Amino acid sequence: MNADDSKMPLMDHLRELRRRVMTSAAVVVVCTAVAYFFSERIFAWLVRPMNEALVTTGAGTLAIVGAMEGITVQLKLSGVAGLFFASPVVFWQVWRFVAPGLYDAEKRWVLPLVAASTTLFAGGALFCYYVVFQLGFPVFLTMTPENVEAVLSIDSYLGMALTLLVTFGGSFQLPIVVYFLARLGLIDHIDMIKGFRYSVVAIAVVAAVLTPPDVMSQVLMAIPLIILYIASIGVARIFTTKIRPPAGALA
Repeated sequence: MNADDSKMPLMDHLRELRRRVMTSAAVVVVCTAVAYFFSERIFAWLVRPMNEALVTTGAGTLAIVGAMEGITVQLKLSGVAGLFFASPVVFWQVWRFVAPGLYDAEKRWVLPLVAASTTLFAGGALFCYYVVFQLGFPVFLTMTPENVEAVLSIDSYLGMALTLLVTFGGSFQLPIVVYFLARLGLIDHIDMIKGFRYSVVAIAVVAAVLTPPDVMSQVLMAIPLIILYIASIGVARIFTTKIRPPAGALA
């Protein structure tokens, strides 16, 4: 083997990576451009819980507080929506790039894991929208001091709403994280059962850090995470590669 032969595989690998990245970027740009034409409908859906809370409580209104805020919100929302709608193609490009380096047994699990991860993320985001937003926003608005009307910036609201949606979607990835830790042999169901009490405390801390500083949001994040932790015990039991010595072996 000469020097050129040893370099060619790496160069081919880099060219393949560039091709996958360029394809993904092009799809994201196209989806963002399409999403721009629907940005008003997307924004109307996103602000519906806050508008309903504002009408119910009579606490104030959403408003534009900067000259460029309207177009900035449209562009930001279009970018996020474009990335979301392009994500299946992006995941497919990632899969096509890494697939040649995987064993057949590993390849069989990639697509189910991607589907499970996508479903869990969407479930977390929808839980945030239909439960946390619906229950939390009226409570937040009633905390406004007396004789003070809330004038909420639409850019500020969009940032908060998207942050919460992504946070809940990401936190619902717990079973996927447990799957990889179990496959690496780092944990099994016994470890998770023994550490349940400590994990509940850790979940409470994470919920307090990732959500607004109110008890309701923290509880609404902690409860589903605890349920997912219990479900993840089953995931760890099925997929763990950790080897434990037989009972009594140490004695």
